[in-house]
Amino acid sequence: MMNNFDSKDNLDRLENEKNYCSDCGGKTIVKDYQRGDYICAECGMIISDQIIDDSPEWRSYNAVDNAKKSRIGSPMNINLHDKGLSTKIGNENIDGQGNKLSPTQKSQFYRLRKWNARARISSSQDRNLVQAMNELDRIGSQLGLPKGVKETASVIYRNAIRNNLIRGRSIEAMVVASAYAAARQRRVPRTLDEMAKHSRISKKELGRCYRLLLVELKLKIPLASPTDYISRFSADLKLTGTTARKAIDLVNLAKRKGITTGKDPTGLAAAALYIAGMGEGERRTQREIAEAATVTEVTVRNRYKELTTKLDLNEL
Repeated sequence: MMNNFDSKDNLDRLENEKNYCSDCGGKTIVKDYQRGDYICAECGMIISDQIIDDSPEWRSYNAVDNAKKSRIGSPMNINLHDKGLSTKIGNENIDGQGNKLSPTQKSQFYRLRKWNARARISSSQDRNLVQAMNELDRIGSQLGLPKGVKETASVIYRNAIRNNLIRGRSIEAMVVASAYAAARQRRVPRTLDEMAKHSRISKKELGRCYRLLLVELKLKIPLASPTDYISRFSADLKLTGTTARKAIDLVNLAKRKGITTGKDPTGLAAAALYIAGMGEGERRTQREIAEAATVTEVTVRNRYKELTTKLDLNEL
């Protein structure tokens, strides 16, 4: 009878044999999943015929069918308060064979669902996260933030909770500030005015919470560049890619000349689009550009005058 040590040695030996050919010593091993063989690519010797197939035994032809037959849950989602790892009892009153539950069983499962929901949100931190993640999902949808930005914002907010930065402050203000910091980090910038417009938080309060996160969490935020805003502003203004490309070239030329130092990137992006639009025959009024960039018309005019007087547009 083989003891545990002998079986372990045999498994190790079989595993090592799969890494090289015992006949010619070749190390190029091909796995033939249809036949279940390990084959040496140099001499053709079958090294092993015991490949374990870890794929499902069922077939699916669409996403709905695949979701119904899968026996596992969804992956971890950091945008949920419990990261999607807690147990959830479904609302369908049927058993595993599809039969309807009896009235007694229905009432029993009703109580189970109620207590399960209470257990999922048992602490003050859980209640805080439930409200915060709902608010983050709302602000992300209204601003069109990508999934990666919302995940980064969730991480920033969780770190703020861990460092006791939320106590005594508005949950909504800290969530919006986290989303603003995440957008800046992932170079999908949104302006403070846009953030304040889609929330009930003033721009002043939002800026205060954002600076708190920067200092306390030691966040590294890259400097915002006008080119990060140009593509979004041009899409809102329905400008062509040629105009947006010319605006980017204009901003890059201004950087080389040292004109952009200390200037608001949104104002520079708006002025560059205004100049490029006139050059490409896609003129937009200063008011239209100012509304798209959430700046004043005075800012657009001032940046426009600086760019046209200090730059030689023939260099583009």
